[in-house]
Amino acid sequence: MTSKLTRSHEEATIERFRKDPELAAEYLDAILKDGDEAELLQALQRFSKTFGGVAEIAERADLNAKSLYRALSAQGNPEMKTLVAILKAMGMRLSVKPLEDTHVSA
Repeated sequence: MTSKLTRSHEEATIERFRKDPELAAEYLDAILKDGDEAELLQALQRFSKTFGGVAEIAERADLNAKSLYRALSAQGNPEMKTLVAILKAMGMRLSVKPLEDTHVSA
């Protein structure tokens, strides 16, 4: 019998995020800071696997699994309410904080 001694980078990343949800949140926050929408969708695809799979995330978010796949695809453009529902199903939320070294005067 052959045992699997190696795993893909993707598998290792998913396992690490599963074990450390704080790291997962920091990763998403960094992507949001950069503003790369394609990277955000790719990360959410990975996180759907990390936090139970697409079908389970869709169920928790009260979304159709097919719609979730479509929303997270390279051509996806999820609405804010969909994004919020997906993050909530993964145990996360969006938040806002001031930019560093930025002062806005009234």
